[in-house]
Amino acid sequence: MALLMEHQFRQLPADRQVETRPFLEAVSYLPPFFDCLGSTVFAPIKADISGNITKIKAVYDTNPGRFKTLGQILEAEKEMHGAEWPKVGATLALMWLKRGLRFIQVFLQSLVDGEKDDNNPNHIRVNANKAYEIALKRYHGWLVQQLFKAALFAAPYKSDFLRALSKGRDVKEEECLDKIRKFLINFSATVDAIYEMYSKLNADLDYTV
Repeated sequence: MALLMEHQFRQLPADRQVETRPFLEAVSYLPPFFDCLGSTVFAPIKADISGNITKIKAVYDTNPGRFKTLGQILEAEKEMHGAEWPKVGATLALMWLKRGLRFIQVFLQSLVDGEKDDNNPNHIRVNANKAYEIALKRYHGWLVQQLFKAALFAAPYKSDFLRALSKGRDVKEEECLDKIRKFLINFSATVDAIYEMYSKLNADLDYTV
């Protein structure tokens, strides 16, 4: 749980604008989350998240004053790139990043909600599959979907996943889940706000990879 709790996301202000710098700092600690899922099949999602964070940071670093919020980056790129937008720049990187974050959000929420396979209560396949169905599946072609199915069968037991999330420490399951609940408060609000922003600006693209 240390992996999540040491780098909490900020509480959103009343206008629900996501500040770029604190967001990038918090999100940069999330790629190792996919190591906790055990299978190397999750490596492409991890790499995708890391690469997209790097792309957004590169744009932010060109003008931190102008790009104080993620919304300001999207608005500026819309003006800058014209007809090419939103298929370019930090806008495209954040579009894919938010989907990876949604996967984490749905997966963790499913865990704390107690959703499980009654025949195999210590498996996390039900949770990971739900997250994949909601966050990523529609954007993946047949081959990538088959790879993910293979990853599900290699997913660790819940107890091993929670231990990995706690950096190897033995922590009681309920204590772990309680910390995940706390982490999800600001994290979920941030992910939801980014999705709302993309919907409002009509910046989402629906192609598969």
